[in-house]
Amino acid sequence: MTSIQPIEPSTTLIPERNLTKTLTVGIITAVFVIAAPFVIGTAGGNYWVRVLDFAMLYVMLALGLNVVVGFAGLLDLGYIAFYAVGAYTAALLSSPHLSSQFEWIAHLAPGGLHVPFLIIIPCAMAIAALCGVILGAPTLRLRGDYLAIVTLGFGEIVRIFLNNLDRPVNITNGPKGITGIDPIHVGDFSLAQTHSFFGLSIPSVYSYYYVFVLCALFVIWVCTRLQHSRIGRAWAAIREDEIAAKAMGINTRDVKLLAFAMGASFGGLSGAMFGAFQGFVSPESFTLPESIVVLACVVLGGMGHIPGVILGAVLLAVLPEFLRSTMGPLQHMLFGHEIVDTEVIRQLVYALAMVLIMLYRSEGLWPSPKHEDKIAKIAKRNGKKPVRA
Repeated sequence: MTSIQPIEPSTTLIPERNLTKTLTVGIITAVFVIAAPFVIGTAGGNYWVRVLDFAMLYVMLALGLNVVVGFAGLLDLGYIAFYAVGAYTAALLSSPHLSSQFEWIAHLAPGGLHVPFLIIIPCAMAIAALCGVILGAPTLRLRGDYLAIVTLGFGEIVRIFLNNLDRPVNITNGPKGITGIDPIHVGDFSLAQTHSFFGLSIPSVYSYYYVFVLCALFVIWVCTRLQHSRIGRAWAAIREDEIAAKAMGINTRDVKLLAFAMGASFGGLSGAMFGAFQGFVSPESFTLPESIVVLACVVLGGMGHIPGVILGAVLLAVLPEFLRSTMGPLQHMLFGHEIVDTEVIRQLVYALAMVLIMLYRSEGLWPSPKHEDKIAKIAKRNGKKPVRA
């Protein structure tokens, strides 16, 4: 008869935290993030700092989509629609457009609506979350390819809707887009201006970078808390086997709707930031290829793994611009002239890199560690072998 032996502490699923290592990594990361715009701006100019700004927007978008695709396992090809909802919410609430189209609004606000940005952010997140629920409600019975087709159609409907809602009542200004969007400002402090701190000049693109980093940290914190909560475990159960999750008493309908709403709210936050940063929004910024790029950030980084998703978003935001700036000079150096158009070869190299990553790193560049690997690592660190019954 086999005796039951107690499980050694080294085999538990709760890893022992190395506070010194965690603190060191945190300090190094913080120094790198704070110094990044100054180093890159000195080396390549404000253009590359602007690329960093968009990288932070992609981080927020990818983390929002990761809630739906990575945590809950629901394939969403129309996620860019929530990005558009957030951008247009910011545009309508902080520009003269509505006042120029509606007399009653012009009577209330002759100079145009200029709602404070601290109010626009929750409004954009709430409206985007509502749109997420509207998308999720009719798709609760769909899975896999069918869900992907419906969400793809939703994204295209939103884009076409924004493109044509300039008649009979001009709300979105159609393909012309909305201009004159207020930059982010708190009181008299505007991010559109260059500021000086302790003799150090901070251009506008630097200021936006730090604000986007703070927003990304907020999204990371919320996603981490969600992943390790009861809701996160319910999402993981639905992702692995929805029928089994339902049999275990999980309300799959509400949990899936919550995934759509939470993911959409982060898309709305990113869209509001994009609108204020650009000062202009139009339907051409929210096409299907943009949605595919955001999905690629999640898949290439590592679905369900927050650090991997961040890595994927930064790489896919920076890599195309790096190829755009290097392919032309490289051809001139090798052949004396351009053999292939820079944009074409950029897309070819970009696509080839994605194919190679999927071939040799099918789970992503930084996949989520498995429980068995965690147990083996802890046991090895403690110099013990897992005790089995």
